[in-house]
Amino acid sequence: MPKPEAGYHFPLNQTLVYGAQWRVFNAGTATLRMEQAGQEVRIVGAADAAGSVALLYHVRDRFESFVNPADFCSRNITKNAEEGYRKVDTTISFDYQRHKALLDQKNIKKKETKHTENDIPPCVTDVISAIFYVGSLPLQAGKTFTFPLNDGGKTVNVDLHVEAREQVKTPSGTYNALRVRPEVPPGVLKNKGQIWVWYSDDAARIPIQMRGHMFWGTLTLTLQRIEKK
Repeated sequence: MPKPEAGYHFPLNQTLVYGAQWRVFNAGTATLRMEQAGQEVRIVGAADAAGSVALLYHVRDRFESFVNPADFCSRNITKNAEEGYRKVDTTISFDYQRHKALLDQKNIKKKETKHTENDIPPCVTDVISAIFYVGSLPLQAGKTFTFPLNDGGKTVNVDLHVEAREQVKTPSGTYNALRVRPEVPPGVLKNKGQIWVWYSDDAARIPIQMRGHMFWGTLTLTLQRIEKK
């Protein structure tokens, strides 16, 4: 697993607030925040549908991930997802001594529970901490990085392609940015979609924009503001 760039500093104590757009509609808001939690780093995220999109499809998701700042290995992640009629609580813990990912999942609507264990390498990222982990890498246009990611099932190797430098205008400002595209093995990403993330091309490496092309359309998250406290 590639190590963070020397001198990289975690963007602690600031909340990144995004506006979501689906086609021509305001789709809602999302937030990401990283803060110190004892000897670990805590990352919290939220996503809420709004407007006409919320009437069509209710979304209220909450995420919390804990990471070892020394090596960026994920310790655990919890996900509370309310999507449509689906309501599922998930906890994934990474036991590096046993080399296992332990998933415990509860489907509130169906009143079903599930526990699984899967093998992991000595260090993995999760779906939330990976956003900041990528920003910590020595990104340069044309480079490719590979790192392991686990979401409770089998660990997959993500190939991260740094595609280009671009200028991106957002409500929070205009940024020189690096566009990256994560690529996972076939069948891992549902609906065979593609995702791009734009990071500010500076020491902070803030994820300023995220875009997903899926069969149901394109969803874009654009940074609205940064709240520092």
